[in-house]
Amino acid sequence: MARIPDAFIDELLARTDIVEVVGARVPLKRQGKEYSACCPFHDERSPSFTVSPTKQFYHCFGCGAHGTALSFLMNYDRLEFLDAVEELARRNGMDVPRETQQRNENNDTRDLFSALEASARFFQRQLEGSEKARTYLDGRGVDAETRSQFLIGYAPDGFSALKDALGTDERRLKLLDRAGMLSKNDRGHTYDKFRDRVMFPIHDRRGRVIAFGGRVLQKDDGPKYLNSPETALFHKGRELYGLWQVRQANQKITRLIVVEGYMDVVSLFQFGVKQAVATLGTATTPEHAELLFRNAPDVYFCFDGDAAGQRAGWRALESVLPRMKDGRQAYFLFLPDGEDPDTIVRQEGAAGVDARLQQATPLSEFFFNELGKDIKLSTLDGKARLAERAKPLLAQIPDGAFADLMRQRLVEITGVGASQAPPPPAPMRASTSARRPAAAGHAKPSLVRSAIVRLLHQPAMALAVEPPYVFAGLRQPGVELLEELIDIVHARPDITTGALLEHFAEREEQAALQKLAMQDLPGEEATWRTELLDAVQQMEKQLLQQRIEGLQAKQRETGLDEADKYELRALLQARVTR
Repeated sequence: MARIPDAFIDELLARTDIVEVVGARVPLKRQGKEYSACCPFHDERSPSFTVSPTKQFYHCFGCGAHGTALSFLMNYDRLEFLDAVEELARRNGMDVPRETQQRNENNDTRDLFSALEASARFFQRQLEGSEKARTYLDGRGVDAETRSQFLIGYAPDGFSALKDALGTDERRLKLLDRAGMLSKNDRGHTYDKFRDRVMFPIHDRRGRVIAFGGRVLQKDDGPKYLNSPETALFHKGRELYGLWQVRQANQKITRLIVVEGYMDVVSLFQFGVKQAVATLGTATTPEHAELLFRNAPDVYFCFDGDAAGQRAGWRALESVLPRMKDGRQAYFLFLPDGEDPDTIVRQEGAAGVDARLQQATPLSEFFFNELGKDIKLSTLDGKARLAERAKPLLAQIPDGAFADLMRQRLVEITGVGASQAPPPPAPMRASTSARRPAAAGHAKPSLVRSAIVRLLHQPAMALAVEPPYVFAGLRQPGVELLEELIDIVHARPDITTGALLEHFAEREEQAALQKLAMQDLPGEEATWRTELLDAVQQMEKQLLQQRIEGLQAKQRETGLDEADKYELRALLQARVTR
C-alpha cells in the first residue's frame, strides 16, 4: 500500500482540534490554557490526563499515555492507523491522497472482501435449509440471536456448492481461490475447501469478513476445525476471533478473555460473558499480545489444565512479557480436566465464570511457578538455576514498576542480587508541579535543552535557524537531536508539537521530549523566538571556544603547523569581536 505523505498528516492534524476529538469521548474540564480529565486509559480517582489545544497533543502523568488526535482515536476507538486517518479526514472534509498503485490495490482488495462477504451470506442461507446443521447447533445450545450475531452458517456437503453458486466466471473463480475458499487437487482441479461444516466467519477490526473457521458435525469427519489459509487479507497470527463482536458489545473493554475455540467464544457471549476472543488454531503470538493489550488493560488466558494447556499458557506468557507495561495485567486460568469454557458457562453461568476468573493466577505467580517446577529451591544450586532462567526473561519486561517488582521477587526467592548495591531511586511520578519552571538556585538548563524546549512549544520557530547549522559540531549532549528537530520542521513547516513528538514514537528520546513539551515556559510567547536564536548564537560561541581549546591542547602536546597557527589566531580574533 502506498504511504500517506507526511505533509498530508501534518495538514490533517493542523486542521483537527484535538479538544473536540477527545472531548467527544471524554468529559474535559478547562484548567488555564489546557484541559484535564480522569485518564480514559487507566483507572484513577484524580485527573492526571491533560489535553493541550496549543500543542495539539494529550498526555497522562499517571500512565504515560500520550499522542495526537490520530493516536487517541487509535487507542480509544481502537482504530487502525489508516482508519483513524480516514476518520479525521472525513471530519475535516479532506480526501486522503491515493496514488494510482494504491487505488488499484484498493479495488483489488474490495473485490476480495466482496467475495468473502458473498460466501458468508451463502453459508447463512445454507444453514437455513440444512436440518442436520441446525440440529447440531440446537444440540450445542446456540440460539438464533447468537447465530445471527456471529453470522454462523453451514458449508454443504459436496465439492462444488460454493464454487457453482459464486464462481460463475473465470474472474470470480480466481477471487474465490485467492480468498482461500477453494482447494486444488494434484490434477489442477479446484473444489470447495469447506464441506459439511458449521461455518464461523472471522472479522477484521472494521467488521469485514476476512476468513472462516469450519467445524465438523461428526467427530470422525476429518480435522475438528479447519481454518482459511493465509491470504492477502488474513494472517492468523494477527487476528482474534470474536474481537469485532467484543467491540460492538462493550463501550469500554476492561478485560479480554482468551479461549481456544470458536464455540467457547460463542457460548460465553450467549450467556453474558461478552469479552471473549480466541486465537485461530495457533499459539498466542506477539502480534496477538499487542492486539490484546491495545484493546484492554487486563487479559485472562483460559486453557485446559492438562500438559498441553500449561504449554499454551507458557507460550502466551512469553508473548506478553515484553509488552507488560505498567498498568497492564495478565492472568492464567486452567480449567479442570474434561471442561472447557463452553461447558463451564453452561453449568455455572456468567457468575460462575467470573468467580473462576477472580481466582486466576497472576502472571508473576505463574512465571515463577513454571520456572521453578523442576528445581529444588531449598538448595543453592536450585536458586542459582532459577536466577539463570529468569534473568533473560525479566530483561524483556519494559522499564517500570512491574519490572522492578519482578526483579525484586527474584531476589526474595533466590537471594541472587541481594548483596549488590541498590538501584538508584526511581524518579518521582510526573505531576502538574513537574511542569513549573525551576526554582531559583536550581542548575540552569543547558543551551541545547533551552533551544529544544522552545522548538517543542512552537515548532515553526525552527524555520528561523537556517542551515548549515554552525553549532552542529559542538560536543554536547542533545546537539544531534536539536539538529534533527530543526531538519524535521524545515521539511514539514506546518508540523504541530503533537506530530513532532509522534515522529519520535518508539525511540528512546521520546520520553524526554514528552516531558520537555509539558513544561511551562516562562515569559511571553513573542520572546521565545528571540530566546531560541540567542541560544543558537551562544552555542556557536561555545563551538568557537571548543575549537580554540582543542588547538591550544595540540600546541602543548605536539605543536602547531602554520595552518593551525593561522586558524588559532583567526579564532582568537573572532572571539574578541563577538
